[in-house]
Amino acid sequence: MSQSTLDDEELFTEAASEMREDVEESLAAARAELPESDDIWDVEADNTLGVLNSLSTALKLGDARENLRDAKKWYTMGKEADAFDDAEDLAEEIESVEELLGDIEAAEEHASELASTIPQLKSALEESDEDEAEAAEA
Repeated sequence: MSQSTLDDEELFTEAASEMREDVEESLAAARAELPESDDIWDVEADNTLGVLNSLSTALKLGDARENLRDAKKWYTMGKEADAFDDAEDLAEEIESVEELLGDIEAAEEHASELASTIPQLKSALEESDEDEAEAAEA
């Protein structure tokens, strides 16, 4: 084997190791952006709207989606280059984080929708109560 080939293999091995580290670091960064379970469970507020707004805020993902994208990008590059000896753990971790992000985004969307609906519902119920009171007086 020539010296050039040996150097190329050594460089490839080093690059593959760095790619794996990049994927792992991006996944760790994505996980770090996820809300803490207590932050979404223990929400304090004076009323339902406050609870929903607090929950919606607690469910914000920050840069988690971008970090996951970086992990997927480097994983894809490494996989296409056949740089990883065993990449199943990375693929599973990416899938796990992606599912968590999807669940959190869906929950945040539901909380936001409820937060926008509750004031309208409250107003409609108050109007109904006023109409009922007026009808009873007549």
